[in-house]
Amino acid sequence: MLEAAPETRNFYRDLIGLFNEHELPFLVGGTFAFQRYTGIARATKDLDFFIRRNDYVRFRRTCRSAGFRVELAFPHWLGKVFKGEKFADLAFRSANGEGEVDDEWFEHSVEEQLWGIPIRLCPPEETIWSKAFIMERERFDGADIVHILRATAPTLDWQRLLRRFGANWRVLLMHLISFGFVYPKERQLIPEEIMRDLMGRLEAEIERGAHDEAPVLCRGTLLSREQYLSDVHEQGYIDARVEPYGKLTETDVDQWTAAIDR
Repeated sequence: MLEAAPETRNFYRDLIGLFNEHELPFLVGGTFAFQRYTGIARATKDLDFFIRRNDYVRFRRTCRSAGFRVELAFPHWLGKVFKGEKFADLAFRSANGEGEVDDEWFEHSVEEQLWGIPIRLCPPEETIWSKAFIMERERFDGADIVHILRATAPTLDWQRLLRRFGANWRVLLMHLISFGFVYPKERQLIPEEIMRDLMGRLEAEIERGAHDEAPVLCRGTLLSREQYLSDVHEQGYIDARVEPYGKLTETDVDQWTAAIDR
């Protein structure tokens, strides 16, 4: 059960009730989903709702009609719902442009209850996918991924997880190697064929060499919005988040970068 002060709990209950009443499709992620999958409880300041981008207008209209304040905090990935000082996130992708919420999130979501209210959780595969790129100085979700893997590896849809990472498969491999380091006696939880697949891709890259890796991209910006800015601003690297290489516009990146100090 998610621990929250009574007034905070009532805020979330009212929101979930409103969403359900108006048949607005949402999933719960964040700390509550992590706790449900791993059994590890920890404090949280808010509740994370995941929605499709195309549904945001419906959420905004419904929430405003019910007296909530709604703002599109960052148009490329996040809206927020407020009631006084209480707030909740409406995320439709990750901040780096990856991890977009689509129909498969809902198709593979997990039934649960929160304070006696039926909800659905983000699937563990998509939870891993969305957390895998969070490697800021002040926040690193690698431990979350390792814990989710330990709890769910036997039942994961590994082929879907591979597909989700796509060309960013090295990020998945990095976390799987980390898992084997953290839990050496449980390495067998990661399917051998998955490790061989990823290691085979790595070996093929080594054989091929870097001569065909053009243009000169920095993919570090997919992992941290701040720590690789010098690479793209001073060293001449191309920001891998930005179209046509990534999914964001220059405006998206500028807004997200400007919010660092906030």
